Amino acid sequence: MKTPFITKQQGEALAAQYPTPFHLYDEAGIRSNARALYKAFSWNPGFREYFAVKATPTPAILKLLAEEGCGTDCSSMAELVMSDRCGIRGEGIMFSSNETPAEEFQMAEQLGAIINLDDITHIEFLEKAIGHIPEKVCCRFNPGGVFSLGESNEGFQVMDTPGDSKYGMTRAQIAEAYKILKQKGTKEFGIHAFLASNTISNEYYPALARILFQLATELQQETGCHITFINLSGGIGIPYRPEQPANDIAIIGEGVRKAFEEILVPAGMGDISICTELGRFMLGPYGHLVTRAIHEKHTYREYIGVDACAANLMRPAIYGAYHHVTVLGKEDAPHDHKYDVVGSLCENCDKFAVERMLPKIDIGDLLVIHDSGAHGFSMGYNYNGRLRSAEVLWKEDGSSVLIRRAETLDDYFATVVW
Repeated sequence: MKTPFITKQQGEALAAQYPTPFHLYDEAGIRSNARALYKAFSWNPGFREYFAVKATPTPAILKLLAEEGCGTDCSSMAELVMSDRCGIRGEGIMFSSNETPAEEFQMAEQLGAIINLDDITHIEFLEKAIGHIPEKVCCRFNPGGVFSLGESNEGFQVMDTPGDSKYGMTRAQIAEAYKILKQKGTKEFGIHAFLASNTISNEYYPALARILFQLATELQQETGCHITFINLSGGIGIPYRPEQPANDIAIIGEGVRKAFEEILVPAGMGDISICTELGRFMLGPYGHLVTRAIHEKHTYREYIGVDACAANLMRPAIYGAYHHVTVLGKEDAPHDHKYDVVGSLCENCDKFAVERMLPKIDIGDLLVIHDSGAHGFSMGYNYNGRLRSAEVLWKEDGSSVLIRRAETLDDYFATVVW
């Protein structure tokens, strides 16, 4: 079973201070996980995690991770500006975008970010946008075909057919891109690829690493370019279901090290730094959506209505994704009632749980919806005029701090021209 990182008593105290629903993040868990990641890759002196801002674009979280040595993976103007305002700039930013407006390349260059090009045509576009080509550039690789390894938490892999993906360059294109970039003054080169989403196999990163390490040796021989870093991107998942095993980051790190020693070191490329761009793995398990039961309905099914909705956590509604639900204070009670746990949107898919066996839920009970720390608040929206909730950090000392206030109607109407 999944265990919340707060008790009923703590949840009620928090709800008295921050009206439900709200997203709650576990500082101790986040820090411990970041340290475990760095320990797993400590064999690589240049290792760096670039946290995927899109997963949890909250300044307090970015600052917390920066304290643990993490940079940011950005893909938009807002994410670049947020990183800068959090004191993260220079090579602490990896700018991995696609269909990028010129002004975003200009901002990335202004901040000194490492620019990761998605397509060979972007070389000319970048040069026109910023007036030159940087001395350090990364290129995104897409091997095409089908990549199949491990099992995703949703029963499928979102990007297991790279050939169908809009991202990255072909093998021939990345070689040609390196040659063009070298001619234009680039001195340090990187390789980036993302082939599968939310894998729960310890073999994904090592398998991806072998593909990219082999590619690096070939590209260096073919082009004479000095490859200084390889970015394994994201893709390490989390166990949303209680019966699923968690990835072991120590085993994953060791698998990548073995591939590094077998492929890159003999090729004289043992100075290459490894990068990651993890989001879900870094934050997912360390976030709860805290909500209160406010209605019950008895028709063809038993329904529990809560004060959160898909506007607060849309993954179940749009993907049919499983998120575990705990009724605070009833963790040990028999799970002998079958409920649909639903929100208030005018959409029948607005359900956090469907025919889920849970303890008897009474009006006023606090529910924790697990694993909302990544792609939870960040994917929120305002359909039906529902307002985004607050975000709260559960501190290591047991205190709490508001890190984003709840939206108000004034916020919602702020952009309207009446």
